[in-house]
Amino acid sequence: MELTEKTVKKNVIYDGKIIRVRVDDAMLPNGKPCKREIVDHPGGACVLYVKENKVLLVKQFRYAYGEAIYEIPAGKLNAGEDPMVSAIRELEEEAGLKAKSVKHLFTFYPTPGYTNEKIYVYYAEEVTEGSVHLDEGEFLNSEYLPLSEVVEMIEKGEIRDAKTIIAVQWYLLHR
Repeated sequence: MELTEKTVKKNVIYDGKIIRVRVDDAMLPNGKPCKREIVDHPGGACVLYVKENKVLLVKQFRYAYGEAIYEIPAGKLNAGEDPMVSAIRELEEEAGLKAKSVKHLFTFYPTPGYTNEKIYVYYAEEVTEGSVHLDEGEFLNSEYLPLSEVVEMIEKGEIRDAKTIIAVQWYLLHR
């Protein structure tokens, strides 16, 4: 069975600093017309770093949820930027750590029903101390938490960030 939907016309209704919102005219595989609401997003990169069985997390207020949440360091990709470069940059900006290398673990689609965002997940290796230099308007704290505590926080629903949960699960499976 053919599954591909074809784009007839892209209709941009909002073009912001981070996202673009479209309501496209599309064609279903059976030839019937439909509308598709899409949030264009440049994607993001995140980086897991574990030192002496402790996970590096940042705690940051996320306006959309109205609360401060724990996450692994992450950020949006700049136009045309290599996700690996973004991961290395974000680790230094948010935690003051310089990774000589990062290993790409996997890429996932956080919400495939309405956005084309991809998140690239990396693991930091050969890390040295650098200096924190947050983006304008960015406020966060970084800390190392024992892996066992992070797992417990995930199980209790205290850590709800998808990229963090997935990266920690990967680590538990592959360490």
